[in-house]
Parts: sequence; structure tokens; C-alpha cells
Amino acid sequence: MLATLVDKPHDEPGWIYEIKWDGYRALAFRNEELTELKSRNDKSFNQKFYPIYEAVQNWNINAILDGEIVVLNDDGHADFGALQNWRSEADGDLIYYIFDLLWLNGKDLTPLPLVERRAILKQIIPNEGVIRLSENFETTGSEFLPLAQQLGLEGIIAKRSDSPYLPGERTTDWLKIKANKRQEVVIGGYTINKGSSKPFSSLLVGVYKNKKLIYTGKIGTGFNDKKQKEMLAQFKPLVIPQSPFETVPDINKPSRFRPNPPEAVAVWLKPALVCEVSFNEMTSDGVMRHPSFEGMRMDKTAREVALENETPVETIVDEKHVLREKKIIRPAGKKSRKTLLNPTDETQVRDIDGHSIKFTNLSKLYWPDEGVSKRDMLNYYYQVAPYILPYLKDRPQSLNRFPNGIHGKSFYQKDVTGKVPDWVDTYLYHSSDEEDVDKHFLVVQEEASILLMASMGCIELNPWSSRIQKPDHPDWCIIDLDPDKNSFDQVIEAARVTKQVLDSIKVPSYCKTSGSTGLHIYIPLGAQYTYEQSKEFGRVIATLVHREIPKYTSIERIVSNRNGKMYIDFLQNRPKATLAAPYSLRPKKGATVSMPLHWDEVKKGLKMTDFTIFNAIDRIKEVGDIFKPVIGKGIDLKKISAKL
Repeated sequence: MLATLVDKPHDEPGWIYEIKWDGYRALAFRNEELTELKSRNDKSFNQKFYPIYEAVQNWNINAILDGEIVVLNDDGHADFGALQNWRSEADGDLIYYIFDLLWLNGKDLTPLPLVERRAILKQIIPNEGVIRLSENFETTGSEFLPLAQQLGLEGIIAKRSDSPYLPGERTTDWLKIKANKRQEVVIGGYTINKGSSKPFSSLLVGVYKNKKLIYTGKIGTGFNDKKQKEMLAQFKPLVIPQSPFETVPDINKPSRFRPNPPEAVAVWLKPALVCEVSFNEMTSDGVMRHPSFEGMRMDKTAREVALENETPVETIVDEKHVLREKKIIRPAGKKSRKTLLNPTDETQVRDIDGHSIKFTNLSKLYWPDEGVSKRDMLNYYYQVAPYILPYLKDRPQSLNRFPNGIHGKSFYQKDVTGKVPDWVDTYLYHSSDEEDVDKHFLVVQEEASILLMASMGCIELNPWSSRIQKPDHPDWCIIDLDPDKNSFDQVIEAARVTKQVLDSIKVPSYCKTSGSTGLHIYIPLGAQYTYEQSKEFGRVIATLVHREIPKYTSIERIVSNRNGKMYIDFLQNRPKATLAAPYSLRPKKGATVSMPLHWDEVKKGLKMTDFTIFNAIDRIKEVGDIFKPVIGKGIDLKKISAKL
């Protein structure tokens, strides 16, 4: 059902008002196993706007609904440009505003009055999430439109409260009043100005009238170079030798604003693409004044684009007055990271921290048995980045690369000289095994570095224990419980004994799963002591723990001397030694995660597979970063040594 454009608002009773959302109109179909999300021209939105599709798919209803898909900015306003460029949830918050219900549980609701349809809709609409009710307001047009203009909205919609739903009809029961002038237009070509370095100078656009494309003007503003390059890629297969317009436009015609316009040449296009423009007014000869590009319209076909003429509102209603105030817009809500990369494109480019990173081979399975792809891994690191960054920032990284997944050949890379972009920070070191060879560790400074490492196949992230500001002074001491023929219950018992030893000397400790077979126990040092001091402190703790449970533990460095016992490893506390960071994925069966634990979780029944790529983010959101004290104030080693 389509609305009629009118020239001004009215105050006739019996009408309700809605926001005219600046987005894509979409019908949702949900019936048992069938879910479809479609545009006005019957184009599938299932993959394009997959979070909306999934939300409809998970909605336990059998219904057909009508609404608008938008991207909301921080103020709750629809951003059409952001919607047009939306590729994944990293590009903005998608919302599906539903304003009508056409069918429910096998019953056709279209003959019912609008207010009855909306009353039923309000009963089934979700309380939270990306599906929302598009609120209606019992007010007057003359009151509502100025408020919409003040709030920067595209316009308002007026609907007769008793109107049925008439599919496919443009009816005067629904009216649209625009806050500023907007028009959908067909792109019939573009110009290139002589001597200009821009990809193109302006778009040549028009509308259909009596099946003929009528020229309505040149659009030279509203797009940047990046957008122009994207558009040129769309234009390339549509180039034709002759103008598609009924009358060939004079692209070099002088105006009072540009009496000597730059010399331009036209490239003509098959009239297949639709965009939207804003403009000041339409001249008497049908040309838009001061048009500005707003975005491409993938939901409209070129042949249906006609000039929208405003109908005098007096021909439809008589003006009267009634008012009720109501809050009309709200932001998307508390932001939470979802995905960086969309689920379809094999190669994607994203801007992260001001750096452009190209992600490739995204469907390659990194964990084949679990069906986890490189795309899934990158989306995980995007979501976990704010939590893992404090344990990586300013720290040199030892890259363990798995370019073909966990079953493929892997290799360690410490020197990244000439192997990473110029914006990546590095740490210079001199190799002891190669004379006069300077090498560079990659140093994480921001989230972009994390995602770059992941894009290079670094399934796990392995930082130094120290930062480049104090490279010889680690931030923590580690006790690594590394089982051999031991059960995991024995590892858990060893961890509990380690905590008892540390508690007895009032040393705080924090435990995490390794993501492999063992447990890691961290003791905060606050970068106050050297690696040698950290190692010797670790040696003392390991020795005390071993004395408590000698039957199945060992502190022997040589594997053959351990006789299959669990190794209490304190030698990780040395320069350049690394362990998987908290929240790091591991290249192990199950796509496990090195997960921080509350000590009361370290008990019989705990399994390494309790924490995987599938549930880690939900857990972190629930409990927060419980490992944070590890990088806080360190222990007083001098006082503690006196107790030993």
C-alpha cells in the first residue's frame, strides 16, 4: 500500500500520524518453516539485511508484516547513507520498524480498520531487539510536521484510522508530507569535467513520464571519492553509446551561478539504477535546483520512478485541530558488538581505527569439524577486541600462523620486517642466533592490529608478559599447569593447591583455562620486578606446590625426567616467552577459548570445552573482564619473600 504525497499537513480528525522513516520498505513473511524478507519490488533482503531476517526467523509467529528497515545513528535518527553502505553489524544498528500487520495465523487482516490491525500488532511485537513497532501519534499534521523538521526527520505519514490495507494501491487514505523535498530519480549518465581528477563530476538523472525518461538535472554533490569509485563499478556494465533521455540534456549549459561552466563530456548509461536526491525546488522547466545525492535505492526499479507531484491537501481533507504530545524517536539502545564481516562476500575491506584492512578467503574453514570459518574467527576477535586489548597493548607478539586452519601447516613468525603495513608498530630486537641481524616483533597498539593478526591466520594471540615501555619487567608471573598423562581433575586439584599456597602468603592469583589441556595461574607484578625475579618467585611457588602433591606433579624441565607427571612450569617467566592471551582462541578441537575463571569455578566437572567460540562472548558480557586485576597493582615481592 502506497501513500500519496501532499503539499502540506492537515488537522482533520480521524487520522493518526507516524514518522516517515528514511530507509528501505520491507515486507516480512513468516509461516512455520518459511521466512522471507522482501523489498517493495520483490527483491530478497534475506542476505543483505541478515540480522533482520534472523530476527524474523526466530520470531514465533505466522504473519505478514509491513515496515521499514533503517540504520539508526546515536541520536535515534535514520541514516539513509549508512543503510545504503551497510554490509555488516559493524556498519551500524539495523532496526526494522513495523507499522502494519496484513495476515496472522491464517487470517487475512487487510480488510480490518488500521487501528484494529495495529492493536493486534502491538500484542505480538517483541519487547526488545531489532524489531520495533513504528509508533503512531494522535496529534495534528500542523503540530507534528514542524516537530519532525526540528528533529531532522525525513517527514511524516498521515493515515486514516479506519482505513483498510489496499495492497499495490496508491491511496489517499495514506498521505506523506516531506520535511524537505526528496525525489527518487533514474541515473541515465554521468559527466567528466575536463582537467578534473575526480572519478566523475556529476550524475545525469531523470524520471519516467509516459514511458519516456525525462531529464531532471545534474547532481554534483553528496558523494565522496570512495562512493564515486563504488558507483563507477556499478556503471561500467551499463555504458551505452546514446543518451537514454527523451531530450538530450545540454550538459555545458551556462547558468547565472556558473556563467562559464567547465567543459564536460557525458557517459551515457542504460537507465537501470535508481538513487534518491534532496533539492530546494523544481523549476518551471522540470529541473531540480541545488540537488544533492542522498544514496542509491536498491529497493526500487527504474521503470516505477516518476515525478512525485504534491497534491493540494485541501482536495483530500478539511482542516481541524487536536493534539497529544508523545516522545517520537529513540536511539537503537545500548550498543554491543555483533559482527564485523557480512556472511556472504568472500573478500571484504573494513576501516578499523582509521586503517583500511582487506580480509580474504573468508569462507575457508579453520575448524572443519565444527564448521567454523575464518570469517567466524575474525568476527569473534572483533567482538572480543575491547576485552582482550589490555592484555595485548604495547606488547610484542609472537605470531603463530595457521593460514589453512588447525589441520593445515602452521609456522611461527617473530620478525615482521616488510610483512605488515606501515601503520603497524614494531619492536626492534637483536637476534642472538644470527649475528648482526635486527628483527622486529609486531606490537599491538589498537584493535586494528588484533584484526590484522587474525587476518594473517593467527588463531591464537601470544603476547609478551612485558610491555615495550619496560621490556625487562613483566606485568605478571605465570604458573603454567601442563599435564602429561594426568586427568583434568588432577589439573584442577593442582590449581586449587597453588591457590592455597598463594593464599597462605596473601598473594592474589587469577586462573584461566589454557584452551588446550592445562590451566594458567597469573600473579600481578605491576612491572616492578625483572624477569629473573619473576622466574625465581615462580620457582619457589612451583616447588611448594610440588611438595604438596608430589605423586603426580613434577618441576623437572626435561620431559623424560617427569615420568608422565604434570609439569608445574615456572620457566614461562623469561624474556620473549609467550602464552595464549586471556580470551584468545586456540587452534584445538572444539574452537576453544582461553577463558578467565572465578576461583569457585575451578572445581571438579570443569572442562576445557566449556568455553568456545560459540559461547565465549555471551559469557564475557555476563561476567565482564574478571581478569582485569592481573594488570593492576602488583604484589610487594620483598614483603612476601620474608614469609617464605
